[in-house]
Amino acid sequence: MTITRVNHLKAADGKQQQMFNFLTELKNYIANSPGCVECQLLRNQDNDCAFVVIELWQDVESHRASLANFPQEDMQAAMSLFGEPPSGAYYQILD
Repeated sequence: MTITRVNHLKAADGKQQQMFNFLTELKNYIANSPGCVECQLLRNQDNDCAFVVIELWQDVESHRASLANFPQEDMQAAMSLFGEPPSGAYYQILD
């Protein structure tokens, strides 16, 4: 059974393009991580500060491993781009 991770992120005012660039790099990293089935980056049509990253994983452990392996210096450098703390949760498809 696959797991879907839905992440909500908001860019700080004036940092929308920088956030988009960072999230594009992050999306590429996620998509190439072991256990990732698919990754999508979306921007809110009505609010260019709001982004969603939707990740489809083989399991929660694969997602957690990808987070642990992401370069922490890159994540720390991106923290000034966030207008608020990101939020996310795991979801399962109900048949």
